[in-house]
Amino acid sequence: MACLDHILCLLPLLFIIIISSLHVLPASATTSPNWKSAITIRKVNRRGPYIGLVTVFETEENAFLGNVDFRPDPTYPFLDLSGRRFRIGKIHGKKVLYVRCGIGMVNAAAATQQMIDVFNVKGIVHFGIAGNINNSMSIGDVSIPKQITDAGLWDWLNPEKAKGDGYAAYLDVGNYNVPQGDGNNMLGSIGYSYEELYSVSTGQSNSPQKVFWINTTQEWLHLAADLERMELLQCVNSTLCLPQKPKLVVGLKAATANIFVDNAPYRNFLYDTFGVSSSDMESSAVAMTCVSNGYPVIVIRGLSDVAGAQTGDNAVRKFGSLAATNTAKAVLEFIKKLPPTTYTPNSYVD
Repeated sequence: MACLDHILCLLPLLFIIIISSLHVLPASATTSPNWKSAITIRKVNRRGPYIGLVTVFETEENAFLGNVDFRPDPTYPFLDLSGRRFRIGKIHGKKVLYVRCGIGMVNAAAATQQMIDVFNVKGIVHFGIAGNINNSMSIGDVSIPKQITDAGLWDWLNPEKAKGDGYAAYLDVGNYNVPQGDGNNMLGSIGYSYEELYSVSTGQSNSPQKVFWINTTQEWLHLAADLERMELLQCVNSTLCLPQKPKLVVGLKAATANIFVDNAPYRNFLYDTFGVSSSDMESSAVAMTCVSNGYPVIVIRGLSDVAGAQTGDNAVRKFGSLAATNTAKAVLEFIKKLPPTTYTPNSYVD
């Protein structure tokens, strides 16, 4: 009878464990055979916390895995969730959890939120390549921005109505007529909008802040400042080299949108209006997701092209791999600088 009483007493605890396991999986993953994933996730999380690493597409992943001494976990080298492969291992003795999110802001936000929800991570390092918007920067350089904006959140305004308040900036399409000033352009103008940031830091639910810039984590930027002295690669191979040695710069601004910028006038508009030095398709989504959840985040982007300022074809096919390699080297050096920690922000982790 005492044994039966003991088992009955354990039933509530077993129920809590089952519910906790369900909590870390999407609804579609809670049915057989994915119970194995729930068990694996719990075991992986007990070995954390991890540094979360998020890159975008294959060129960046190949450069990362080819140039960084990534040592897979001997027991749980990876876990496949929602079509993505989350790789578990160590870099320079630091525990890391890496995923390739895929191109675009939806992919970036989804992968970042899943990493935060499911795994025991202490922060996110997002990295990849980007277009160069700043004439003082060059292909092959690496930028670690302090602020990022979503430059793809805008309203296409009715040309028959006057501009109103509530926009961060305007782009008048008619300013780009050739010859300049020749008639009206019925495409009118674009008004750049503010993001609505839902964040745990406000202390209030359903009370978003209107923001135009998302700040990366100041403490991590301070750690990255020493990287400005690091050596970066100048050559793709023995016959293809950049005219000058690349540099790493910390503290600039970046723009993100679901748009690949390869247009000189729009490039100039982005720099003149917002003061950004790089343009990509994921960074603000990753950063905003981290800030919303209260997690540290840093963005490291290698410049692969000049976003339309070139003569002829875009240079991303020629120098994309070099930019990705320099980015991977910067990521490695940053990971080395991160202090060891036992911080576990996920409350469900044992």
